[in-house]
Amino acid sequence: MNLESPKVTVEKSAAYLFSALSDVKNFEKLMPENIAKFEVLGDDIFNFGLKGMPEIKLRMREKIPNSKVILAAASDKLPFTLTANIDALNDSSSAVQLQFQGEFNPMMAMMIKGPITKFIETLAENMHKL
Repeated sequence: MNLESPKVTVEKSAAYLFSALSDVKNFEKLMPENIAKFEVLGDDIFNFGLKGMPEIKLRMREKIPNSKVILAAASDKLPFTLTANIDALNDSSSAVQLQFQGEFNPMMAMMIKGPITKFIETLAENMHKL
């Protein structure tokens, strides 16, 4: 299952956004209002939970300076990645798009497609808070 957020323009440089997204603590600022839990577990891992949803652990998997930050589920039960693609527009603004990629059975995919789509859209909309 591949889902993409709308591309959002943020009045921050690509280097700034890359740096901010490379620090897992900053993901708390991006979370939706219905967040029930957010906990940093280490330099490269955090745990979060939304009301009515199971908690998810995300670990930093890969960073490509000023262009991409990839997080992956820390559990093999729900294998997925969340990628932030950063495109510099000029020295002081960037475009960011989030991509969710996961392997789920058709029933699971049908159940989570709506909530995951809304979640990554919210994360993208909140990029200006970094």
